Amino acid sequence: MAANTSWSALGKATDLRNRILFTLALLIVYRLGTFIPVPGIDGAALQQFMEQAGQGIGGMVSMFTGGALGRMGIFALGIMPYISASIIVQLLTAMVPALEQLKKEGEQGRKKINQYTRFGTVALATVQAYGLAVSLEAGDLATEPGLYFRLATMITLVGGTMFLMWLGEQITARGIGNGISLIIFVGIIAEVPAALAQFLASGRSGALSPAVIIAVILMVIVTITFVVFMERALRKIHIQYPRRQVGMKVYDGGSSHLPVKVNPAGVIPAIFASSLLLLPVTISTFSSGAASGPVMSWLLANFGPGQPLYLLFFASMIVFFAYFYTFNVAFKPDDVADNLKKQNGFIPGIRPGKKTSEYLEYVVNRVLVMGSAYLALVCLLPEILRGQFAIPFYFGGTSVLIIVSVTMDTIQQVQSHLLAHQYEGLIEKSQLRGKSKKRSRKGPSRR
Repeated sequence: MAANTSWSALGKATDLRNRILFTLALLIVYRLGTFIPVPGIDGAALQQFMEQAGQGIGGMVSMFTGGALGRMGIFALGIMPYISASIIVQLLTAMVPALEQLKKEGEQGRKKINQYTRFGTVALATVQAYGLAVSLEAGDLATEPGLYFRLATMITLVGGTMFLMWLGEQITARGIGNGISLIIFVGIIAEVPAALAQFLASGRSGALSPAVIIAVILMVIVTITFVVFMERALRKIHIQYPRRQVGMKVYDGGSSHLPVKVNPAGVIPAIFASSLLLLPVTISTFSSGAASGPVMSWLLANFGPGQPLYLLFFASMIVFFAYFYTFNVAFKPDDVADNLKKQNGFIPGIRPGKKTSEYLEYVVNRVLVMGSAYLALVCLLPEILRGQFAIPFYFGGTSVLIIVSVTMDTIQQVQSHLLAHQYEGLIEKSQLRGKSKKRSRKGPSRR
């Protein structure tokens, strides 16, 4: 597709240009919101606290919120409550027959499920905002603790999360790319320069040796290359179309292929797994040892980045969501088999219908063994090395995977719009040429 796309047509594609400008405008609004603080926060005490928690789970939470948590901005909860609600609703859809039936009702069912997801987002954001407000008071980070501070913090944080959810939906519908993924992507990208400067400053101060710095840079480059290679990898399934007759014309049969990506779920499993890891520990980050209790203290000690339980849970959730999201959202074997049957297409040696669905499920299952292992390796290996050498979170595997995957997906959508614009231009030119030929046609000359 990229070979057939002319990037010079970008200036002429008005719709695409408007979509890009619309997306950039909403992302700028998001970045401005991360700098608007929640009322009643002691800024100096918060800055001192985040410097201490920056290398723990607090640094990872701050990474996924674009630095808003470190500044306690109105978007401090980020988009994670919406992602957590989406996980819960999708799991319930697979287990509850009523929700599963609702999912099969088409557009109306999808709107109803989205509405349930929004309700779940409000509930989760409210619980997290209340826990965060109480934790801020316990950590002596509030200037005037009390009921008014808790209510103001809850209203501000829940409103910020719902506004972010609306921004993501608007970007997906009227902009370019997936809105939720782009919000996380921009939050990570915006904080990378500061993390890089801090990383290089550690090298100058002697905290990190030059060999470690060079090794980390090489690790990031190798990870990016590996992610690009695996995201482009396909398993092609041969599809045959028989000869058919339409009216008096007979059309010869053709052959094509059904592309199955090695990682059909994209970056979603890593985001979902990170969301579940951040959900219970966000509160304990801001709580003192006495206020957090034995359960939260145990979570903070055992589910911190680099800990064995953290790595085991992270890998398990990545594999689970890779399979779950693929078979429930990204690639449904039953729907693909039905579409092939309606188009009179078939896989050579496989009967249409149920047999085709079973074959597709078998192939995708085998492909996902490699895809889920690739995701787990990319997310975990840099995390292990990062924990050993105190490397910033922004150089970890999850952040690199999100940056590369979202960039590739957005560029692919831009190329699709450009290609569609070029085809429209060619069709308009051919129609104009046809009209000009008809107009220039002259009658028979007289002799």
